Amino acid sequence: MYRVLILLAAWLPLLPGTAQTHLQEYREQVLGHSRQLEAARAHSRVTGERQLLSRTDFLPRLSLAGDFSCALREESELKPWSFALQPEIIATLYKGGGVRAAYREAMLNHAIAREQELDTELSIRYAADYTYWNLSAMAEYRAAMAEYVRIIRSLKEIIDRRFSEGYIAKGDVLMIEARLSTAEYELLMAEENFEEALHNFNILRGTPSDRPVELGESIFDPQPRPERKSLDQTLDNRPDYQTSRLRTAAAQNAITIARAGYNPRLEVGVRGSWHPESPNRTGATQIDGALFARLSVPIFGWGARRHSTGAARATALEVEWQQSELMEQILREERNGWSAVVESQARVESVGESLRIAGENLDLGTYSYSEGLTTILDVLQAQLNWIQIYTNVITAHFNYAIACSEYRRIIAEP
Repeated sequence: MYRVLILLAAWLPLLPGTAQTHLQEYREQVLGHSRQLEAARAHSRVTGERQLLSRTDFLPRLSLAGDFSCALREESELKPWSFALQPEIIATLYKGGGVRAAYREAMLNHAIAREQELDTELSIRYAADYTYWNLSAMAEYRAAMAEYVRIIRSLKEIIDRRFSEGYIAKGDVLMIEARLSTAEYELLMAEENFEEALHNFNILRGTPSDRPVELGESIFDPQPRPERKSLDQTLDNRPDYQTSRLRTAAAQNAITIARAGYNPRLEVGVRGSWHPESPNRTGATQIDGALFARLSVPIFGWGARRHSTGAARATALEVEWQQSELMEQILREERNGWSAVVESQARVESVGESLRIAGENLDLGTYSYSEGLTTILDVLQAQLNWIQIYTNVITAHFNYAIACSEYRRIIAEP
């Protein structure tokens, strides 16, 4: 028997359905399965490659051009064919500041993509938290309804016995049967809500939707209250606000880009040429080379430079106002989120004592009715009060867990 118990203890953790899923583990599973997060990461890689591409504009460019021709009618002294091969190296020395501005724009876009990736991760983490606590709440509500049905059935046994003995009227039997039918219907609804929460839980992490789950944490477990952050700390941590700041910088940089297209442009390079001697009597070839400088200066464009720069400045101003509006929105979210944490925690502390009193009242009412000291209406009211308060307890704990997760999302807690 001792050996059998040891084997059972060793194999029990390996049996399906016995492993518990904790909140942090579930977060990692959801993050690992999220298509939305993978898309955000792919976008970050795209902007990273574009940043490297923009960097190549600082380096010289090598190009090669060539052509070959053959005359259909030959002349006695000249070869009928000719060719030219021309390699060229060009370096842009000045482009009106456009090269550096374009590279800075690529850097800002890559930084924006990284912040958006972090913002997506925060949203997915909050979705995982909500789904986890929702499943826990639905499981507790289903258990409460099952206990409610059991309580009514136990009372029905007492009523049926007293009715058969002739102590009570038929009305008590009808009332308890109606209450039992209503409770069983609500239990079926609780079962449906639990199944829906279970499906959402499994699909979000990429497992079969009907896979049984045993949660390692419950909404009734003590929840540590998150530490409150100041507005400056919240703004520094919020990816969406950092994205707004980067977009403001990109809008200012866009003014330089708009202006650069109308500034002088200077390029220098070296050009080579391999071609037959002219006239091509012997087919001998020669190599030539040249250094060159190319200067392009826009002179008049009907105010295009002014209008382009003005549009870029207006866009920058618009982005700055959007950043200010976002700051006020974050301030409002932080204040409301913290109030939700404090108020929901206070409700959790207040409903616990109410549930204990309702339980004692239900026990006392059931006993008094069995002894003939009270009416069936008093017992039914005590049952109704008990399930309502029990539901309030579940709702209060669920709201507190969600409020804590929501506040951590608001302050972008790492």
